[in-house]
Amino acid sequence: MNAPDPTYLTDAFGRRHTYLRISLTERCNLRCTYCMPAEGVELKPKSHILSFEEILRLSSLLVGQGVTKIRLTGGEPLIRKELVHLVERLRSLDGLRELTITTNGLLLPRKLEELRRAGITGFNISLDTLRKDRFEEITRRPGLDTVLEAIHRTVDAGYDPVKINCVVIRGFNEDELVDFVAMTRDLPIEMRFIEYMPFDGNTWNTGKFLPYVEMVDRIREVWPDFRSEGGDELEIAKLWQVQGFTGKVGFITSMSDHFCAGCNRIRITADGQLKVCLFGAQEVNLRDLMRDGTSDEALLEAVRSALARKAPSHAGMETIAASENRPMILIGG
Repeated sequence: MNAPDPTYLTDAFGRRHTYLRISLTERCNLRCTYCMPAEGVELKPKSHILSFEEILRLSSLLVGQGVTKIRLTGGEPLIRKELVHLVERLRSLDGLRELTITTNGLLLPRKLEELRRAGITGFNISLDTLRKDRFEEITRRPGLDTVLEAIHRTVDAGYDPVKINCVVIRGFNEDELVDFVAMTRDLPIEMRFIEYMPFDGNTWNTGKFLPYVEMVDRIREVWPDFRSEGGDELEIAKLWQVQGFTGKVGFITSMSDHFCAGCNRIRITADGQLKVCLFGAQEVNLRDLMRDGTSDEALLEAVRSALARKAPSHAGMETIAASENRPMILIGG
């Protein structure tokens, strides 16, 4: 193959894509209401899921074209067998600077040290409530104490910041915003409040949606010196901090104040579909291309063609809610 073209992963609007999210599995040991329908989802047969060799091939190709960060997601990625082996091989890719994992934390306490040794550079841990009854209501499973243990062990292992993902739902957990912010007083965490987003079957509606400006107002009622730090447009989180606190707060404002103009992300689902927009229905089947013997050059051309069709922004909250898109668990978040 010829030397990498520095513009290869740049779309028609000048956005260069340096961040790859890879879903390792559709399976999860929780059943979060905002992630999947109550009746569950139809999982693909194992043969339909990308093998580690296929993941490594795609990762190597895309890192060779300028991707510098890979995030492993699910489902729950820590369920995937031999994960540590995959992490070790990904970390050997020349040009990859960050390799991170998004996890619900249930398996993390016993797997943290081997993942750290293998080369994971950061963790996002999902936690939507600090109350046991609510935890079991939203996840349909027990486990709050284990997730809190995972957070503290990850901090103790030296990760800074540990990012905590919280989907904020009006009428469910917005009264805990200040409790979560209080965690940033002494811990090196980035508490990330995520606006509730519509996906197929997750019961999203406008009555459950709480925009980030309202979240800020609620927090400022307790901490008037809660201030924005500004930031890079490529960062999806709008960073804020209570003056004097160790940690920070990030707002993921995909619905009320989208960050599409700076989007540098592409996604590969567990079954090998390329998505250039989380909220777009368009997918490119990289799995079948690889299994049909497609060359590296042709695979990259398929990626480039998909990026060339990427829209300047998503369609907006109401349009997304009325459109078909896979449940979040099948997309990889």
